[in-house]
Amino acid sequence: MAHLVSGRTRALTLPVGLALTASLGFLPAGVASATPAGHGAPAAAVPADGPELSYVVNTQGGPGTVKQVRKAIERAGGTVVIAYDRIGVIVVHSKNPDFAKTVRRVRGVQSAGATRTNPIVPQATKDIGVEQPLTAAQEKAAAAKATADQDPMEPLQWDLPAIKADKAHQKSLGSSKVTVAVIDTGVDDTHPDLAPNFDRAASANCVSGAPDTTDGAWRPKTGESDHGTHVAGTIAAAKNGIGVTGVAPGVKVSGIKVGNPDGFFYTEAVVCGFVWAAEHGVDVTNNSYYTDPWMYNCKNDPDQGALVEAVYRATRYAELKGAVNVAAAGNSAEDLAADSIEDTGSPNDSTPGGRTIDPRQCLDIPTMLPGVVTVSATGAKGLKASYSNYGNGVIDVAAPGGDSTIYQTPEPPATSGLILSTLPGGKYGYKAGTSMASPHVAGVVALIKSKHPYAPPAAVKALLALEADAKACDAPYDIDGDGTADAVCEGGKNHNGFYGAGVVDALDAVRW
Repeated sequence: MAHLVSGRTRALTLPVGLALTASLGFLPAGVASATPAGHGAPAAAVPADGPELSYVVNTQGGPGTVKQVRKAIERAGGTVVIAYDRIGVIVVHSKNPDFAKTVRRVRGVQSAGATRTNPIVPQATKDIGVEQPLTAAQEKAAAAKATADQDPMEPLQWDLPAIKADKAHQKSLGSSKVTVAVIDTGVDDTHPDLAPNFDRAASANCVSGAPDTTDGAWRPKTGESDHGTHVAGTIAAAKNGIGVTGVAPGVKVSGIKVGNPDGFFYTEAVVCGFVWAAEHGVDVTNNSYYTDPWMYNCKNDPDQGALVEAVYRATRYAELKGAVNVAAAGNSAEDLAADSIEDTGSPNDSTPGGRTIDPRQCLDIPTMLPGVVTVSATGAKGLKASYSNYGNGVIDVAAPGGDSTIYQTPEPPATSGLILSTLPGGKYGYKAGTSMASPHVAGVVALIKSKHPYAPPAAVKALLALEADAKACDAPYDIDGDGTADAVCEGGKNHNGFYGAGVVDALDAVRW
């Protein structure tokens, strides 16, 4: 999934109390308010007879409040994994079934909630589950068609000319002083197309909720998802005479692993990812995932509301430190601006139950959070991809994410309507989804940041929108040609629910 926009200068650092104050009140009053001063965790021993779950506890105030709340957490049967004092978020493990309810009564606690229900094995990324490894014959055929200024497989990358990245590369490849963090399932930095541009210092494994900087901890292990490696290649695969070319092949890319071996992206890992990026000089973050286990997190629910607040604080902190956060809009072909949406997949780590949600109150995080750039996907013909979510006032910009070749066939020599990029182990392959659209935007943002190194996030996002190629609604939108509209696009040419401000333009990013 993905979402919105916002900004501050990279050099601007607010006092902790002020930064926290800016985030308080994001939740409804009934959820955001702590009980009156004087209430605390019970002194008596707490039963520990439930399954061990992970929680986020959001505090009101600065480090002093966090210190006091930590003591109450321990009395309530919780073990602190890590405390992010700067944003007032504490990650906790507890076997006490009443832990969240107890801690919500503690003075200084704004909200608290479980980040999971019962672990199983789904995937939470935003590709559409289509992966096609490139064969040796396809590689050879592509290389035969490459021009002198192209990497061997670049003729198959229809997505680059779709956003004028090929022309942009004639002027600039981007600056090595700019780093894009791939907050995802891990990045294989040993890949020959990624190794030249990899930023190890800005990489970590955040799966537990606390950063692990052991060498290679950011890589996907054998059998784990290759999603993050594919995303990284779209952003910054080096223009080095081998393989594919990224949108910004001269910038740095880092890997912040937040997807666990079972494919879950839990809140504590996502919070860790944004905080790590914020504190390690990252200029752009790419987020092509859902924060599990809720596809939409309702702010008026005590547990889900706490997850919204924790991730919001983390994204806001990253932006205050100078990062532009980019996220994928999701692949359910849903109108995120509708009055209601049927959520049949939540929670995805136990038994999903159908519910009707209001997308203004129940958010896909980080996609629908204030300040995050939300990206819809287009196919090889430039139309909204058949699966892509949309929504007037929700989608900020669009970019190539690929689509069925039946619906949108690329111009030769490209043969697949999907997106070609890097895979672990030095391989290459195709994927499609808003997961693939978001890194195109992250790459363009990196080019803007390369051109304007001192521009604050707000200015960078304004340029992103101004430089996008406006695209009017397609009327009617009948992607499968059966005579029935598959989605309704609302809005005008300069901003609408399918394409936001338009399809991003890499060439304008390097010449404006």
